[in-house]
Amino acid sequence: MSRGQALFAANCALCHGATGDGIPRLYPPLAKSDWLAANRRDAIAGIVSGLNKEIVVNGQPYHGQMPAIMLDDEQVSDVLTFVLNSWGNPGGAVTAAEVKAVRETTGFKTFAELKAAGDYRPLPPAPEGFTLRELVRLTDFGVRLASDGRDGRLYILGQAGGVWRFDVASGNLKQILWPKDFVGLKPLEFRTLGMVRDGQGRLWITVNQRVPGEPLVMNECAIYRTTKFDADGDPIEPRPWLQTSYPWGIGPYNHGLSDIRFGPDGMLYVSSGSRTDAGETGGLPFLGKMGEVDLTAVMWRLDPKAERPRIEIISRGIRNAFSFAWDGAQNLFTVSNGPDAHAPEEMDFITPPKRGEEPEHHGFPYQFGDASADKKWYEHTPTPPPATTGERYVLPVLNLGPAGLMEGKPTSTFSAHSSPTGLVWLGQDWPESVRSGFLVGRLGSFLAGPAEGEEHGFDVLHLKMERRVDGRWTARTTTFLAPLGRPIDVHIAGPGKLYVLEYTRPTDLKGRAGWLPGRVLELAVKGKW
Repeated sequence: MSRGQALFAANCALCHGATGDGIPRLYPPLAKSDWLAANRRDAIAGIVSGLNKEIVVNGQPYHGQMPAIMLDDEQVSDVLTFVLNSWGNPGGAVTAAEVKAVRETTGFKTFAELKAAGDYRPLPPAPEGFTLRELVRLTDFGVRLASDGRDGRLYILGQAGGVWRFDVASGNLKQILWPKDFVGLKPLEFRTLGMVRDGQGRLWITVNQRVPGEPLVMNECAIYRTTKFDADGDPIEPRPWLQTSYPWGIGPYNHGLSDIRFGPDGMLYVSSGSRTDAGETGGLPFLGKMGEVDLTAVMWRLDPKAERPRIEIISRGIRNAFSFAWDGAQNLFTVSNGPDAHAPEEMDFITPPKRGEEPEHHGFPYQFGDASADKKWYEHTPTPPPATTGERYVLPVLNLGPAGLMEGKPTSTFSAHSSPTGLVWLGQDWPESVRSGFLVGRLGSFLAGPAEGEEHGFDVLHLKMERRVDGRWTARTTTFLAPLGRPIDVHIAGPGKLYVLEYTRPTDLKGRAGWLPGRVLELAVKGKW
């Protein structure tokens, strides 16, 4: 059960939820699953070779594509035994021999065949004027990169509390933080999604932990900060600097705290994502049916020098800004993941309020992209509050293409389900072909578009920003690097050096192989410019 719980958290919870609730209409629930109880062999086959057919779970049809998962026979046995004995399921055990027998009847007859299909993909062509190389292969699923920006030590954050230091010169990879180091948290029950390094060499890490309770399950979110250095000069002993909580989201939509960065003003900025897909109330009373709360779907600003920091809300209506960055004129932009509806993903321009002013609202959950505020993306879309003077919501950046468009037309801002991730600004010290523009990674589709086989992402885009006379921002967008294995972060590591963090290995939805940890790639400018 313990081994199975750890494997579930690493390989299954992303889609099926930490407590097996799934996502209605998209990813089937594993909790109290009538299909699981009646289709033991198909459940095994789905893990070892993938599932690409319609199934009906608890009366609801599901027809998404599940990839094969990179687990050997004993690991499949462990994880299915854990699921069968959790969340109201009937119990029982699955043996490794049973898994082996089912695997032999599928397209991947051995785990070795599956693993070979999921190996690292060849490097894509380097952009003109750059070289590209594989820097390091990871043993865990990395989500963020941090460094001092001088091309020395690179820090890699895993999704479950591990942190690794990679020495670029020597090629040495060393784990410096483990989940057990986060005092007050339970390993396997919390997630780490954001990390930044300060001028003193300390790491600041955002944390979300699901805590069962009465009457509501809560998200205990926090910012941890390292407090000491080891003999090698690496930051250690993370301790809570800020702690707060709110009701856990509607099943899998608890996006929580993610990106954390220092602004040009020296203040600390944090993205706090939504607890709903699009403002729904959900059907489980213990998950809280109040929609968004004051601390969610917003951007925070905090004083890093404060002993008891106060959360200041600087923008509202931002669904899930996985990353943000400032341009050369200190303008702040975010990139957000959109809803399950076929709505565009947004890049938003954030104007922090002046003292005494209310923060601007960017539309979530009432409006997506630049569609009319009267458009109902869902039946449950809540009624917007009364409009005040002027425009009700700040419109996103308009993408003029040619890359990242939705259905071939200019959109605000990226094609649906492409999942924008890491965002960086390239200033005047970069080659002319890319200077004064943003790079943004796109993790890649989990859901296909309305056209058969349509998928987006698995790339890094370049955005050349322009501001119109009416104040609205536009972007001329081109593909910078593709295809990639779900790029989840982009980081400037020093003069002329960029790092791209691949979350996993497949570069599209067509392959049948599932999840294995990714790698870090290095882009270096050729010569001098």
